[in-house]
Amino acid sequence: MTSDLLWVTTRTAAVLLMGFLCLTAPAMGADSGHQPARAKTPRLELGTSAVFSPEGQLVVVAKEGGHVVVRRSDDEGKTWSEPAIVNAQPEAIAADGESRPRVAFGSKGSLLVSWARPLNKPYTGEIRLARSADGGRTFAAPITVHRDTAEITHRFESFAVGRDGRVTVAWIDKRDQELAKAEKRPYVGAAIYAAISDDDGISFKPEFKVADHSCECCRTTVTHDADGTPMVFWRHVFEPNERDHGIARLQPDGRVESVQRVTFDRWRIDACPHHGPSLVVDAEGVRHAVWFNQVGGEGHVFYGRLPRRAGEQVDGQRVVGGALAAHADLAVSGRRLAIVWKEFDGRKTLLRADISDDAGRSFRSLELGSAAGASDQPRALVRGEALFAFWRTEREGMRLFRLQ
Repeated sequence: MTSDLLWVTTRTAAVLLMGFLCLTAPAMGADSGHQPARAKTPRLELGTSAVFSPEGQLVVVAKEGGHVVVRRSDDEGKTWSEPAIVNAQPEAIAADGESRPRVAFGSKGSLLVSWARPLNKPYTGEIRLARSADGGRTFAAPITVHRDTAEITHRFESFAVGRDGRVTVAWIDKRDQELAKAEKRPYVGAAIYAAISDDDGISFKPEFKVADHSCECCRTTVTHDADGTPMVFWRHVFEPNERDHGIARLQPDGRVESVQRVTFDRWRIDACPHHGPSLVVDAEGVRHAVWFNQVGGEGHVFYGRLPRRAGEQVDGQRVVGGALAAHADLAVSGRRLAIVWKEFDGRKTLLRADISDDAGRSFRSLELGSAAGASDQPRALVRGEALFAFWRTEREGMRLFRLQ
C-alpha cells in the first residue's frame, strides 16, 4: 500500500488536484531540461481556523513564520487586531490542506490552540497544544499531547471541548503500522488515537487507540453527541479495502464504545484522497455530515444524516455542488444547517453554500465569493442563531460571510 499518494480515476483526480492547486497556486510548474534550474516558489500555507468567542468576537489562528498567532475582529472580519503569539519559541508548524492549527474556547474563558509540528522524517509529526487563561492574549508554553515520542506520524488532529469542560483530541497515528512492519505482518492504513484532558487542557491523560486501519492523510473530526459524549469521525478502511467513514463514541475513561460504519459508498482505492469529513449534531440528536467519496466512478462531495444504530443506512444522502466541489464544512443552529465548500469553475475558485431551514430536508444555494489565486479550505461557523462562512485566500485575505 502506498501512503500519502493520490492514485484515483481521472474525474476524482481533477477534484483532488483542484484542491491542491487552489492551495498552492499560482506558482506551479516543472523546470525544462533545456532551461537552467530555478529556485522553487515557497509553498503558501494559508491553513487557518476560526471560532466565535462567547461574547461574539471572531477569533482566528494561523501560522506566521515559526509561530501560531491569534487575531481578533469585533466587526465580523472587516478589521483585525495585532497578532498574539501562541508559541513564544518558534518551531515547525503544519498549516495547509488537511492539517492546520485549530482553536476552541475552553472552560472559564480559556482559549486552546492545537497544531501539528512536523519532524525531520517525511510525513512525521507530533500534536501540540497551548492554553491561554485570559482568552487568547497570553499563552502558557505548548505541550505535546501524546506520550509516544517516536518519529512517526502523529498528524491531522482535531479537538473539541465538552459541556463538562473535558477536552478531547484525536489524530492519525502510525505506531501500529510501524510495529507491524517490524514484525513483518500486514497492516492496512494507520490508526486513530485520542487523549483526554479533564483540567481544561493543562495536561492530558495517556493516549489510547480508538481504531486500527484508518485512512492515512484525511483530517479527523471531533464533536459531541446529543448526550455530551465525545465522538470521533474519520475515513476508515473497511474490509475488503473500502474507504468509507466511521464514528466512535468515547467514554471519560478512554473506553471506546464501538466503531460504527456510517457511510456506504464502497470506494476501493489503495491510497488516501486527502479529503476528510465534517460532522455536527443538532439539538434533536441528528448527525449531519459532509464527506468526499467516489460512487460509480465519479468523485463527489456528499451530505447525509448518519445512522445512529448498526444496520441503518444514511438518510437523505445528496451530492453537494458540482463535479469539482471540494473540502466542505458545515455548521448547525436549531433547524438551520449550512454547508460551505469551494469549487473550481475552470478559471477561479468559487466559495459556495447550501442553506437548509428544515434540518437538512431541503436546501437553497448561495454563491458567496471567488478567488483567482490560492485559497484555504472554507470553515462554517455559528454564533447564536446566525450562520457564517469563513474563507482565507491569497489575495483577499481573511473574510467572513453572513449566511442569510
